[in-house]
Amino acid sequence: MAYALVINSGSSSIKFQIVDTTADASEDPFVSGVVEQIGEDGGKLTVKTGGHKHVVQTPIANHTEGLDLSFNLLNDLGVGPDQVDLKAVGHRVVHGGLLFSRPVVITDEVLGMIRDLIPLAPLHNPANIDGIEVAQKMFPELPHIAVFDTGFFHTLPPAAALYAINNRVAGDYGIRRYGFHGTSHEFVSKQVPALIGRDPKHTRQITLHLGNGASCAAIHNGAAIDTSMGLTPLAGLVMGTRSGDIDPGIVFHLYRQGISIDEIDDLLNRKSGVKGLAGVNDFRVLREMIEDDNQDAWAAYNVYIHNLRKYIGAYMLQLGRVDAITFTAGVGENDQDVRWDALAGLENFGIKVDPEKNKLPNDGPRIISTDDSKVTVLVVPTNEELAIARYAVALAGL
Repeated sequence: MAYALVINSGSSSIKFQIVDTTADASEDPFVSGVVEQIGEDGGKLTVKTGGHKHVVQTPIANHTEGLDLSFNLLNDLGVGPDQVDLKAVGHRVVHGGLLFSRPVVITDEVLGMIRDLIPLAPLHNPANIDGIEVAQKMFPELPHIAVFDTGFFHTLPPAAALYAINNRVAGDYGIRRYGFHGTSHEFVSKQVPALIGRDPKHTRQITLHLGNGASCAAIHNGAAIDTSMGLTPLAGLVMGTRSGDIDPGIVFHLYRQGISIDEIDDLLNRKSGVKGLAGVNDFRVLREMIEDDNQDAWAAYNVYIHNLRKYIGAYMLQLGRVDAITFTAGVGENDQDVRWDALAGLENFGIKVDPEKNKLPNDGPRIISTDDSKVTVLVVPTNEELAIARYAVALAGL
């Protein structure tokens, strides 16, 4: 067994897993946990291991205290980092800019470069840095590896990456399409060729990461050629709480009506999308509302599907030939209606979803298209933590 600790540090939370990198992608992690409400009045630590859940509620002042509390509990349970022979620590870093196209061993120089990228991800990179610095103090003897959400999209051609704004302004402020969810898109897309019996170097596919955050990617022979998210994770598909693509003039209009930039930021990132239209962002609840003939829920769902189909169609044209369309993440893996409606009526394009296969419960990678469908449609569960853990162990030279 080769264990790695994976840390995903947010501004007021820390998600972590201890992963056996030799395990199958469908297996539950050896340990998973989340520290919530850091620096707030309340605080909560939840740990899952061996089929059991353990919850501690106590004020948690900062990230150091949160990880200390987590690892002390794990030690009490006999599954602490010192008890499972950790080989490396993998850190999710949201933005790598143009500096990082692949995972890297974290040095002082690398940490400084990640800090320089804070203007591109002011909400995410500072929290990622906090997690790195705390973990380095706790595990100074272990190699620490940064894995970047943007890395997989380093291959985007200029036609997809550049925005049609002034070149000098774009260059001065680093404005371009970077893309996100790259670890998930890469992890899933690498599994597809074997599942459909094609050479990875001759496979054209569309991957749909549909969770509370959502993005899609066009992947040509293993390299991303387009993706829906842009400079930030706000662009592209309609999401749980994010608007996705909108007329940028909306921002100016709201600002001129007296709404502040911070309020607009909060509106578009946290109070829009499905939640903004229907009041909820959990698709299970949305489905119940639709069954009760709630018109706001119907509108939200239809907007979501309309936008998703628009991107699928665009990427079909970009690729020229599509061998596979793959659904992943929480909604993509579990909501059969989203999958069906996203691809309904596309038989003339060689896309035929089998209604019975589509209804099967989420149980590992599977094909849900008919046997005579020219385009293979799949559901492939994502596992970003396992991907990060494998990168960490590989870069540690183990």
